[in-house]
Amino acid sequence: MSDRDPQADAAEDIRARIDTTTPHSARFWNYFVGGKDNYEKDRELGDHIKEIHPGLVDVARLSRNFLGRAVRHLVTEQGIRQFLDIGTGLPTADNTHEVAQRAAPDSRIVYVDNDPLVLAHARALLTSTPEGETAYIDADLYDPEAILRAASATLDLSRPVALMILNTLGHVGDYAQGRDLVSRLMAGLPSGSYLVISDSTATSDGMIAASNAYNKSGAIPYHVRSVEEITGFFDGLDLVDPGVAQVTRWRPDSEDATPVDAYGAVARKP
Repeated sequence: MSDRDPQADAAEDIRARIDTTTPHSARFWNYFVGGKDNYEKDRELGDHIKEIHPGLVDVARLSRNFLGRAVRHLVTEQGIRQFLDIGTGLPTADNTHEVAQRAAPDSRIVYVDNDPLVLAHARALLTSTPEGETAYIDADLYDPEAILRAASATLDLSRPVALMILNTLGHVGDYAQGRDLVSRLMAGLPSGSYLVISDSTATSDGMIAASNAYNKSGAIPYHVRSVEEITGFFDGLDLVDPGVAQVTRWRPDSEDATPVDAYGAVARKP
């Protein structure tokens, strides 16, 4: 019998997979929203990007607010109680399960990511109300069927599920492949399910320049797309009013709808 602690071994393996010598998208985003789970390379790139396009900080912060409004709408107005959140990122305030369970304590949430840094922080995402449940899957967006199989251990896929893919599809370089991945995920969910997507968009010279600088940094590239391409992800679904819109103008809580280079929408599967 070995005296080694399996959990300690797993934690050591995760730490060994974390590269702090190049910028990382989740840490970079974490820096922009005021988090502390980032390293010098992430902050250096973040400061450089701020000089090129200060508006990207607003994109990071206000896209998070869009998540909250979308989840609250789905829970309180559409009766959704199950969420599949792909591309989880690092835990911050008001994660999907916190927003959902605040409104409906029996909500069930499955987070999906395959990044070692996110995995190292996954326990922070696994809190839950007694009535609900949260789970974390170490899986890859490029294998939708495996995600759905693993999610079915927590979610009832015969009942509506809200699929959340926020600030993640930009990492899929080929647009046709991105649409195929979304279609395969939605194909595994029943009628009455919802798709929620938001992503940075190529809607200003500053954002395009910031994206180019980011992609030259050594981080995993992120491709900003046109509004028409973001809209294409929702083909075959029924868009919830106001349709595809700047994330700040999707059912805003106030009249202050700061313009940003990020668009999103919520749509229902017929």
